[in-house]
Amino acid sequence: MTLRRKLLLVALCTLVLPLVGLLYVRQMETLLRRGQAQALAASAHALARSLVVVGAALPKSSGWYVQRPVDAITVDGYGDDWGPMTPWAQPLGDRGRLMLAHDDAWLYLFASIRDTTRTRRDADAPDAMRADHVLLTLARGRLLCTYLIASAAPGGFSAPALNDCRDDGFPDHVNGQWQDDGSGYRIELRLPRSLGVNGLGLSVHDADAATADLTEPVRPLLSYSRSLSAELAQLAPDGVQARLLGPHAWLLATAGSLRTHEDPHRRPGWLAYTIYRLLIAAPFDAAQPWTQDAPRLDTPQVREALAGKEAISWTLGEQRGSVILSVTVPVRDAHGVLRGALQLDQASLAVPLLANRALFALLLASLGVLLAAGLVLFGFATRLSMRLGRLRDAAERAQARDGRHSGAFPSHDDTDELGDLARSFERLTQAVAGYTDYLRTLASKLSHELNTPLAIVKSSLDNLEHAGLPEHARPYLQRARDGVTRMGSLVRAMSEASRMERAIEAAEAETFDLREVVRGCAEGYRELAAPRRIELELPDAPVTLHGAPELIAQALDKLFGNAVSFTPEDGWIRLGLRVEGDEALLEMANQGPPLPASMQDRLFDSLVSVREDRGHEGATHLGLGLYVVRLIVERHQGRAEARNLDDGSGVAFTMRLRGMPRERLS
Repeated sequence: MTLRRKLLLVALCTLVLPLVGLLYVRQMETLLRRGQAQALAASAHALARSLVVVGAALPKSSGWYVQRPVDAITVDGYGDDWGPMTPWAQPLGDRGRLMLAHDDAWLYLFASIRDTTRTRRDADAPDAMRADHVLLTLARGRLLCTYLIASAAPGGFSAPALNDCRDDGFPDHVNGQWQDDGSGYRIELRLPRSLGVNGLGLSVHDADAATADLTEPVRPLLSYSRSLSAELAQLAPDGVQARLLGPHAWLLATAGSLRTHEDPHRRPGWLAYTIYRLLIAAPFDAAQPWTQDAPRLDTPQVREALAGKEAISWTLGEQRGSVILSVTVPVRDAHGVLRGALQLDQASLAVPLLANRALFALLLASLGVLLAAGLVLFGFATRLSMRLGRLRDAAERAQARDGRHSGAFPSHDDTDELGDLARSFERLTQAVAGYTDYLRTLASKLSHELNTPLAIVKSSLDNLEHAGLPEHARPYLQRARDGVTRMGSLVRAMSEASRMERAIEAAEAETFDLREVVRGCAEGYRELAAPRRIELELPDAPVTLHGAPELIAQALDKLFGNAVSFTPEDGWIRLGLRVEGDEALLEMANQGPPLPASMQDRLFDSLVSVREDRGHEGATHLGLGLYVVRLIVERHQGRAEARNLDDGSGVAFTMRLRGMPRERLS
């Protein structure tokens, strides 16, 4: 990973700023919601106390709830007309359900009784009390009247009063409809509202049941009160929907609505609303839209309030971007007796708007800081990378492959760590360059200095030979002559290498066809290599190169001599030429032993050889042949490579040539 990428990765640590800011905005949103909830809860408690103070008609106990029918009710014993009210049917123990409804003229009753065994009698039968029947008790104030409801067959029935209620204003009989099915029977009847019935009780008798009769005592009739709603509307705060609930969460009065008064144009967009939902807002409670028009609010918050505790919930509104705060508090009378619950609902766009504005302002500021920090770090990283790159390039240029010092280092005068590094590199390369120059001139110096001692030793040996040595000393004299001869050949080889370096540097370039040079060399090698095979691979088109053809031929001679010395007599030598891009590739491959892995990168250095001390035909090899090849290739702006063949059958030496630089006319 580059330095710039690493610094950019470090710059990403500044992303913690938006994260911290997001946590701050979330905390702020929580505090806003908490403050709004506390304010609405205070209003709810004040409103609950006000209802008691003004003497609102609150229920004193639980009762039967009477709903307002959605459609007109026909008394026929079937529950089709009661369908919309069925979800709020009131249980009759485990024996059935009861529904009550009223309009301006009538009070309707529908009871569904579970009874799989039938023992049916009419109400006027002598044993009617031992058959399946229902006792209906009507109350008006303290006045009570009980009616026996029984029927021997489905259809209409007339329930007589079991006590004389005519003086109390109750009728002698109550008429209705009785219908049977496989699960039990249904009773439907209606009473005129003019009777003023305000309480009701039921007792269900199953003739075949082993358990006792189900008796529901007389309970008051509860219903939605317009007068109580008017009182609630006068006391409820603006912009709030208030709902007063009875002991069993039945709706007694409502006031206000959930409509927001904010400008709809200020409503958050879908993106801002999504961000608010996913990133800012605390979890919302599950919304129950049906509770808005339901006669009974059986929700966890209402149950908690009816247990005597304050309950707060947040739900999402139907309008995009709105939230609904619901506070439900218990309602107690002056003696502390629980009389019901009061729920205040408030819809608002303020909390999402404020939170979104704070978040977007924070994001803009954080992005600005992040962008500025990223640009600064990127600029710093770019400048640092450029300085390091220049220092790297200078280090590569400062030490050429032949060990010569070729340039100074940048940032030499800088006072920072890179300046110190550049000065250290420069001192190091200068020391290496001095030592390399010494090594480069060592061969020529040695060859020059050894000529005189060798001449003295040779002349001394000649004089010693004429001095009349005994026979046993002549082998030693011959060995000394052989050693002097070998030393002379070494000195001549080093002298030739020094002259070759100067000749390579002074060679003049021309434009020539490299293919013809390679072809001519290959033809000359065939007789020298016999009985070894020479394989030639040349391209069809001419290969034009600007360089010194005699140097190229000399490099090929060095590679050929190296190949012949390692190739067995029945082996092969392959010479190939091809073009890759702007380079001409000359490859000399031969069959023979592979190169040691540790020597492949050092073969073209001076005085390096993989031969034994005594090479081909007893000659001493100094490792200067491939070094000369490297000098010639570098003079042609290329590089020399050595590798083992993929099949392991031999080695290949490659010269990549670009050509000598063209001289410009002044």
